[in-house]
Amino acid sequence: MNIKQAKEEIKHTVQAYLAKDASGAYFIPAVRQRPLLLMGPPGIGKTQIMEQAARECGIGLVSYTITHHTRQSAVGLPYIEERTFRGKTCSVTEYTMSEIIASVYRKTEETGLTEGILFIDEINCVSETLAPTMLQFLQCKTFGSQSVPPGWIIAAAGNPPEYNKSVREFDLVTLDRVRVIPVEADYRVWRSYAKSRNLHGALTSYLDLRPGNFYRIEADVDGIQYVTARGWEDFSHLLYRYEAMGLSVSKEIVYEFLHQPEVAGDVAAYLDLYRKYQDDYGISRILSGSVKPAVYARICAAAFDERLSVVNLLTDALRNCFSKVLFEKHITDAYFAFLKAYRAGQTEGAGEAGALQTPLQEYLQMVRETEQDIRQKEAGGLLDKTEHEEKKRLLALLKEGQPRAGETSAQASFAQAKERFLQQKEYLEALEDAAAKSLECVFDFMEEAFSDRKSVV
Repeated sequence: MNIKQAKEEIKHTVQAYLAKDASGAYFIPAVRQRPLLLMGPPGIGKTQIMEQAARECGIGLVSYTITHHTRQSAVGLPYIEERTFRGKTCSVTEYTMSEIIASVYRKTEETGLTEGILFIDEINCVSETLAPTMLQFLQCKTFGSQSVPPGWIIAAAGNPPEYNKSVREFDLVTLDRVRVIPVEADYRVWRSYAKSRNLHGALTSYLDLRPGNFYRIEADVDGIQYVTARGWEDFSHLLYRYEAMGLSVSKEIVYEFLHQPEVAGDVAAYLDLYRKYQDDYGISRILSGSVKPAVYARICAAAFDERLSVVNLLTDALRNCFSKVLFEKHITDAYFAFLKAYRAGQTEGAGEAGALQTPLQEYLQMVRETEQDIRQKEAGGLLDKTEHEEKKRLLALLKEGQPRAGETSAQASFAQAKERFLQQKEYLEALEDAAAKSLECVFDFMEEAFSDRKSVV
């Protein structure tokens, strides 16, 4: 299955394994909760989909690459304990808590999340001394003498033997106790993920033209040549920064991420063309509706690759516009919900006797509670980068919009708090109007440019 299907299966498994009956007991007992074992080639996103699944299910995630561990850190250190059996005292070897199990308890303490996923990567590439421990982990859900806490689901990932010489085959006993989920590289599915992660538009445009270069692993006389999904994503981050710094990207730099000479050279050449199209066609002018007549003549005479690149440039520009709108809309909606709760709290407390907080104190208390909730979600890994930025900006707006000190009227304080919200609302509406205008201009351009060539779009 592809990574999207694998993520949905992980989420369904989480829901099934963590479902409880009326007494609070899990419908499926821990002994019947088979660990998930994702098997697929390196770099296709197995770790990322595990992170997404945990975040979308609202549970914790503790992740380890097992090849970085020794037997002592996984099982625990031995120590001598005195025990009495049938009146005779004996020295018995016990073990301290596994570092991995301790991390699960620590995660619970830090985040308050009592349920989650314990994810072990590269599980079939362990050393000979650690192999029995990993088999015990999959079969019995324990590390040494310590069990995985209730409510924590076991998941693991591994690479097929053709991609890694260190792979150890699991025996039948182990395989009969896990759920093996095969995962394959699929560009069409990965493209949606790439867009959500704001992968550089030039890279998705290139892959639209040459999807066969998305994932390649080949062996020749020079060794293994490879291009993986991880490589595209990592290169995208560097490409953004290099552009911001005014630096060009050579074939050699591309090759550091996309380790296949032909692909690296092709991508480097395409990046130069992509920038040239952006300047030649004046993408920003198209979005504003001021297109030069020569642009229509050029695109009508252009080759398919060039026309597709221009379309991708336009869609990327629109996506950036609407991403900004969506970003601000999420903030505005959260701001509105905050003010609504603030007003409701004032109404409920209006008739209560005794010492009450001032309107400003109530407001600041709600801000502190919001900030605490955000920190807890951050600690639990429940916020992605965009959500983190949204929450950060929301807090800044809330602090800017607090009522003035000394105001005792609930009505006046609410009106003061609402002022900053109204400014944010106006800003959002201006962004929406600008995005709608850009969309209309792009539609007009596409209709004019491709009216007689509809098949090319």
